Amino acid sequence: MKALVLTSTDGTLEFTSMEEPGAGPGLAVIRLQAAALNRRDFWITQGGYPNIQAPCILGSDGAGIVETVGEGVDPCWLGKQVVINPSLNWGDSQEAQGENFRILGMPDHGTFAEKIAVPACQLVEKPAHLTVHEAAALPLATLTAYRALFPQGRLQSDESILITGIGGGVATVALKIAHAIGSRVLVSSSSEDKLARAISLGASAGINYTGKNWSERFLAANGSVDLVLDSAAGTGFGDLLPLVRPGGRVVSYGGTAGPAVTFPIRYHFWNQLQLIGSTMGSPADFAAMIAFAEKHELRPEIDSITPLAEGAGLIQSMTGSPQFGKLVLEIA
Repeated sequence: MKALVLTSTDGTLEFTSMEEPGAGPGLAVIRLQAAALNRRDFWITQGGYPNIQAPCILGSDGAGIVETVGEGVDPCWLGKQVVINPSLNWGDSQEAQGENFRILGMPDHGTFAEKIAVPACQLVEKPAHLTVHEAAALPLATLTAYRALFPQGRLQSDESILITGIGGGVATVALKIAHAIGSRVLVSSSSEDKLARAISLGASAGINYTGKNWSERFLAANGSVDLVLDSAAGTGFGDLLPLVRPGGRVVSYGGTAGPAVTFPIRYHFWNQLQLIGSTMGSPADFAAMIAFAEKHELRPEIDSITPLAEGAGLIQSMTGSPQFGKLVLEIA
């Protein structure tokens, strides 16, 4: 089969031939129809991810048709169109992942291939309202957003939320989720075009964080928020704390702006803020996310659809984060 393979730990990607996977005990082989990129794939090619191994087929998100099943797997899966849960071996606690947790696509072979073998317990039937491209774009970003918003962030319909870095896959689907339950959604970005698109999807207002005194202007125009959802961290993190009401919450699910965080501690203790971390999600979170998507007919925002053979160039295009929504790979 053909696959997009990380062939070296220096970040080299090749579209090349790989041995087809087999359906071992408990496994199902999926003939993939579409896959989606995540920031994780880009960071792996940049060496910015722990324990990188090569060769490895990248890709965490995928959708396709069950072709064969192994011993112990219900044959009713055969021929079904499915979505893969990329959150592997979460563990027994709902509070946090266990020590054996990992994400599909490193070190396990991922979805940037014509076929993949995964534990059958990681499969759900494709929601009927989604195209196969939308289904492929759903799992990692929407699972991450769902857990960050609800189990961790405890967002309510009568609350307000600021989502930073709108345009990214998680941030954009988080906007759609929060808007679907009736929350007041505000967004930030360095791009005026992305802010305008976010407003067209339901955001009440947006602000460009590259402008002078942006946090003061945000407060003057919108007031404080109940919850901030952030994936950047970095030196701008401290600008977020004054925007949260006393007793409010800040949920962090990434650090794309770097590990160094500017932290004005007085806002944390004086306003009694809750700083909460969030990563991916548990099997219960995934099931709840799928149910939410079906109930609200939630659709991930797709930026573009590109052939798998051109995936290496697409991953490198993420350097400047030009996309709005998910980058999807079509698999013939």
